[in-house]
Order: sequence, then structure tokens, then C-alpha cells
Amino acid sequence: MHPMRKQFAANDALPVELALRRTKHLQAELPDHLHDWLEIIYVHGGTGSFFIHHTFYEMQAGDLYLIPGNTIHKTLPHPDEPLTSSVVFFSGQYVQASSIGLDAYSFLQCFDSARTTRSYRLALLPEDRARLEGMFDEMHQELAAREPGYRQAVLLQLQTLLLHLNRKISPGAANVPANFSRPSWLQNALIEIDVRLGEDMSLPALASQASMSPSYFSRLFKQHTGLNVTEYVIAKRIMRAKELLADTDRTVAEIAAACGFDSLPHFYRMFKKIAGDTPAHYKRKQ
Repeated sequence: MHPMRKQFAANDALPVELALRRTKHLQAELPDHLHDWLEIIYVHGGTGSFFIHHTFYEMQAGDLYLIPGNTIHKTLPHPDEPLTSSVVFFSGQYVQASSIGLDAYSFLQCFDSARTTRSYRLALLPEDRARLEGMFDEMHQELAAREPGYRQAVLLQLQTLLLHLNRKISPGAANVPANFSRPSWLQNALIEIDVRLGEDMSLPALASQASMSPSYFSRLFKQHTGLNVTEYVIAKRIMRAKELLADTDRTVAEIAAACGFDSLPHFYRMFKKIAGDTPAHYKRKQ
């Protein structure tokens, strides 16, 4: 099983990472990944497909994607037109920490909206794109020069960017719907996996519901999503476990059972492999 989490320096004084104008080829793309940090992706050029949760997009220049934390996503660059994109990863807690008080403002509204509506792409006008590219360039310059006050400068630039994106999703402005048509059997399978996360679930059962052989179903599932069925199911179970660990007082054993793991050792191994932490330590950090 490939690692499905992106490593971040959790104790860094500046929990922000920027990859500026990187070109992704199909063979060099990261495995499907899952992390708690938030992610903004801006496409400069090239094409490819993007799988986020249950949603599929055809990526193109000018697209902006908002990836909430703890969300499975996978980019599949086109083999003949590799994607060039800028990506910023950051801790939502860090960005929001300076906005506490009576008139507190949520810089993360755009991510909350993306998660709620399951619509992860924003429409940008040409002037919006130029402004966004300028912000990425300024952040890159600050991170490269590391002059006194650069952490504060990067935080202010990131908060300004988020403020601008929040206004794009204010009443009257809408996220762009998915533009990728996928077969009904695949959508049904993704929904079935979500509904039955706590139950026994097998590849033959999923394939039978789609009226396919297990091998054919598995091949098509990976072709459309870029993900292996078994890895996808386990990752979804770990995502659910993380939510329960953060938001409930249930024991680790109760959460493991509720998420479909038949033994605690197996749950601990998968949680550590995907989340990069033990369940107990993750719960304490929340």
C-alpha cells in the first residue's frame, strides 16, 4: 500500500508550504493522498483529471481548487499535456488563530463551503487570475528571502488571499460544478462505500452490485479514480476515525469497530500508516 499522507513539519514556526509553478507528469505524480492541512491548487497550464471525494473534474488553465483537510484527492495529469500548477498547503488553525475575539472572521469559509456543497472548484475572472498569481509570487519571494518579518508577511498574504476567495463564494457567487461525467455504477459504488464503512465490505460484493467481475470492476475503478479499491476503503475508514476521535468521547476500540476494523492492531497499523500518528496521540492533539 502506497503512503497516502503528505508529510508536513508539524512543529514548524510557519506551517505553510508553497510549490510554485511545478509541472506534474503522470509518472511523477504523488500517490493519492490525504492530510489534515488545507490545500489551494491553481492551474497555470496543461490538462488532466482530478478526483476529489466523489467529484470528478477536467482540469484546465485558470482553474482554482479548494481541498479541505482530511479529504481524499488524486490528480491524473494528461500524458501529452502535463499540468503546471501552484499549490499552497497550510494549517487552518495557524491561519485562523490571529482572528479570535468578538468580531472574529473565519478565513476558512471557502473550505467550509467546498466541504458542505462538495463543489471544490472556483470560477475566476481573468483579473482574479492575475491577482492570484501575483499573491503566489509574493509569498514565494518572502519564503525564499526569509527577511525579518517574513512569517508575518506570508500569513498576511495568505489571509488576504483567503478573504478574496471567501468573497467569491458570498451569496450570489457559486462554485463551479463538476464537469466530468462518470458512470452511474461508479457513483453508486462510492456512495455504497460511504454508507457501509462500518460493515464488512468486499470487492466481489461491490463488483456484483455493478454487474461486473471483481477484476474488471477493480480495473475500471482505478482507471476512473486513480485509486485502488481496497486502499480507498481503508483511507475512507481512517478519515471517519479521525472525525470521531476529534469530535466524540468514544474509546479507540469503539471507534475502530464503528469504522469497520475487525481488530485493534489492524486499526492501529492502518491509522499510523495513513495518518502518521497513533489514534490516542491524534485524539490528544485535537
